[in-house]
Amino acid sequence: MTAKTYELRTFGCQMNVHDSERMAGLLEDAGYVRAPKDADGADVVVFNTCAVRENADNRLYGNLGQLAPKKAARPGMQIAVGGCLAQKDRDTIVKRAPWVDVVFGTHNVGKLPVLLERARIQQEAQVEIAESLEAFPSTLPTRRESAYAAWVSISVGCNNTCTFCIVPALRGKEKDRRPGDILAEVEALVAEGVTEITLLGQNVNAYGSDIGDREAFSKLLRACGRIDGLERVRFTSPHPRDFTDDVIAAMAETPNVMPQLHMPLQSGSSRVLKAMRRSYRQERFLSIIENVRAAMPDAAISTDIIVGFPGETEEDFEETLHVVREARFAQAFTFQYSKRPGTPAAEMAGQIPKEVVQARYERLVALQEEISWEENKKQVGRTLELMVAEGEGRKDGATQRLSGRAPDSRLVHFTRPDEPVRPGDMVTVEITYAAPHHLLAEGPAKSVRRTRAGDAWEARHAAPSEKPSGVLLGLPKVGAPDPLPAPTGGCSAC
Repeated sequence: MTAKTYELRTFGCQMNVHDSERMAGLLEDAGYVRAPKDADGADVVVFNTCAVRENADNRLYGNLGQLAPKKAARPGMQIAVGGCLAQKDRDTIVKRAPWVDVVFGTHNVGKLPVLLERARIQQEAQVEIAESLEAFPSTLPTRRESAYAAWVSISVGCNNTCTFCIVPALRGKEKDRRPGDILAEVEALVAEGVTEITLLGQNVNAYGSDIGDREAFSKLLRACGRIDGLERVRFTSPHPRDFTDDVIAAMAETPNVMPQLHMPLQSGSSRVLKAMRRSYRQERFLSIIENVRAAMPDAAISTDIIVGFPGETEEDFEETLHVVREARFAQAFTFQYSKRPGTPAAEMAGQIPKEVVQARYERLVALQEEISWEENKKQVGRTLELMVAEGEGRKDGATQRLSGRAPDSRLVHFTRPDEPVRPGDMVTVEITYAAPHHLLAEGPAKSVRRTRAGDAWEARHAAPSEKPSGVLLGLPKVGAPDPLPAPTGGCSAC
C-alpha cells in the first residue's frame, strides 16, 4: 500500500516554522511521507497560518480557494488549517471554506494526525481549538529541515500587552521549559551532529519569569557554553525590558554565544512607545545598544521598526530616524503599521493616511540601506570563519560560489574551495567586497574544517528518504536569505 503524502505551507515567524517541523514529525510518525517538490499535489495539505500581517486571512482563503477544485478532483484529499489564524478565527474558516477538513490551534498541534483520521472516518470537518497548552511542543516528534543547525524552544507565549500585537491572545501567557529539559534537547542534537542552535521564544530573554529566576536566561546561555561540540549559540527575539546586564555579560564571556543580537525597537519616539505599551523609552534602548557594543565591539545588531503607528507625528518619526542613526543597525526589519482586529491600536484615534506612512517608510528604508552598506564595508579585509549554509545563496549555481554565515550571522558568498565542502563545515575566508545585504570573499579559502555537522548533512543526503524518529536536526530557511535571521513573531511582536 502506497503511503499517503503531505505538504506543509508555513506563514509567519520562527515559532510557526518550528511548529511546522513538529507537524511534519507527527505526520511522518503516523505513516505519511512528504510529497516530492515536483509532485502534482499531496493527499494532505496543511496550512500553518499567521494572524499578524495585514490581509493574512485573505491570503489564506485565496490559497484555500485554489485548492477547492483540486480536492474535488482528488478523492480522499484532506486540507488542514492550523496556527495563529486558526486559533483566532476558529469556526469561521469552515464557514468560509467548507471543503477544509481540520482546523486546529496553536495549543494542540499534537492532535493533527488524530483529527485528520477522525475527519476521514466521520466525513465531516473537525474543529478543535485548545484554550491553553496541552503539552510543551518540544515533547512532540520533530522533522527538522537541516542536519547542522536547530531551533530549540525555551518558552512559548508572551506576557506583554503591546497595543499593536495579537500574539499573546493567540499564543497565551508565557510558559517556560525546565532548564534541564532544554539542555538535554541541546545535548541530544549535538550528539546527532548539530553544531549551531538558536534558542527560541516569543520573548526569549524573559525566560525565567515563569519559574521564578530573573537570571535564568543568562545562566542558560552559560550552560550552553559548557556543552562540548556546540560551536554556535544564538537566540531570538529578546525584549528591551528584560535585557539585563547579566545577559550582556553571559554573551560576552561565553565563547560559543555569537556576537549577534536582534533587539526590536518598534519606534524611536518615547511618546509612541508609551502608546504602544512598550515598557522602555528611547534613552533606555540606546543605553542597551551602548552596553552591548562596549562588551562586544563587533556585534551585529538588528531590529524591528513599525512606521505609521496611530498618532505618530513627523517629530515622532524623526526620533525613530535619530535612533537608527545612533544605533547603526546591521539590518532593520521595517513594517508599515496596519490595523489588526482585536488589538487596542486598531481602535485608536489618529490613524495615519496610507500615503504618509508609505513616504515615511521609504525614507526609513533608504536610511537603513545606507547604514547597512556602510557597516558591511567595515567587514572588508577581515578574516572570518563561516559555517557553510545550504540554499542561502540564490545565485550560487550561476556564480560557482558557496554561501555561509559569519559568527555575527552576516551572509557571505565565497569562492568554492578546491577540496570538497559540505553544509555544516567551516571555511575561513577573507572578505573582499561588501553589498548592503551580503559580503563576498572572492579569493581562495584560507582553510576548510570538516565537521560532525557536515558528516550529519552528508549522512542524511546519502541515505534514502525514510521516516525520522525522535528529535532530528535543523535550522529551517524562512523565505529569502537575509543577512540576519528574521525576528521571531514575524510581526514586530517583541
